[in-house]
This record gives sequence, structure tokens and C-alpha cells, in this order.
Amino acid sequence: MAPTISVVVPVYNEASFIPTALPRLIAEMDSLGHSYEILLVENGSEDDTAQVAKNVAGSAAVRVVSLDRPDYGGAMYRGFEESIGDWVVNFDIDYFSAEFIRQVMAIENADLIIASKRDPGSDDRRSFIRRLATRVFNLLLRMILASRVSDTHGMKAFRRPIIEELNDQVQSRKDLFDTELVIRAERAGYRITEVPVVVEEMRDAKSSLVRRVPRTIRGLFLIRKLLKQ
Repeated sequence: MAPTISVVVPVYNEASFIPTALPRLIAEMDSLGHSYEILLVENGSEDDTAQVAKNVAGSAAVRVVSLDRPDYGGAMYRGFEESIGDWVVNFDIDYFSAEFIRQVMAIENADLIIASKRDPGSDDRRSFIRRLATRVFNLLLRMILASRVSDTHGMKAFRRPIIEELNDQVQSRKDLFDTELVIRAERAGYRITEVPVVVEEMRDAKSSLVRRVPRTIRGLFLIRKLLKQ
């Protein structure tokens, strides 16, 4: 029988962090009382992330999938493709929440649920620069893609029909796979609900915000072009 929830987590060079984070994630999922699977999609790691993950997981409902090159969006695509749950949830290894899934399970009339850092009820505890970046990204979403959603990064839950219909249509990889998937779901008429969230990552961000800005802007214009085809 398929689990109720599939959790997809891209991981890259996380051998030192997984022994701390993965047991916590498993404990949070166990606390929900729903059947689940966790898919850790290791992509091009230069350390032994995959083997450490398998060792730490033990007998828990964890599958480790490996890709041969670093690609965050590619890892999400592969994880979504291999998922079998009724709900498919995107977490990061340093940012996840059982409380978010409790909200998902309590909402009946939605196909996509976004834990929005921009929701008025959210408590965003990140640095000012990171909060500003989210605000600017939201502005770009509205200006370039005419989207009404307030956030496309972070925790999200998709009902299986979205994955089955749209996952193969998404062409963006790297940073914007999930953004294109959300925008495609929005334009396809799926019901989207945003919920408040406490934003408290378990560590400082690994990627450079400055380096991501120009590629993000280029990527948003590419998504607009793709959606016009």
C-alpha cells in the first residue's frame, strides 16, 4: 500500500550533518501517525553522503537515491518522480517541520499547500538580508510571472495528481525547479493554499545569495518564455 506522505529531500555533501538532522526528521515524521516514506536524493556529493544516510536511516522508511552530478532541481525532479505517496512534500535537510504536515492533513480543499515565509502569520527568524531576498523574489514573481503566490521556495506539499501531470513538464533545474512547478500548477488551475510557518533553519545557509541573484533573474525570464510556448 502506498504511504500517505512522501518526503523528498535533496542532499549534497551532507555526510557530517545527516547524523544530526536525519534522526530528527524521522522522529518528526513518526510523531504524525501517518504512513510515510523519506526519499533522500543525493546529487553529486564529493563525500560519503549516500552511505552515511543509509547507515543512519537503519530500518526507518528511508530510501537513498544517488545522482551523478550536483543539481538541486534535478534531485527534486527525481525524488518527485520516484515518490508514491498521496501527498508529496518538499523539505530541505536543514529546514523541515512536522507542524507543517499537520496543517496539510487538516486542509481539505487544496491541491498545493505552501509554507509561505511571506504569510502575515509567519515568524521569519532568518537574517535581515535573507528576509529581504525573499521579499524581492516575491516582487519578481509578480512582475515577471504575474503570479499570485507569495513564496515558491521552502516547504511545500503537492497532491499526487500535480506530480503526475506536471513533473515531466518542468524544464528548470538548479534553483528554480520548484518555482516553475508551482507556477505551472497555478496556471493549470490547481487549488493553492498558503499557510504561516516558523522559519528557523538549523544552520546558516550554505549557498551564496549574491551568486544566486543573477541566475535567479535569468531563470525567471526563462520560465516566462517556457510558459508562453
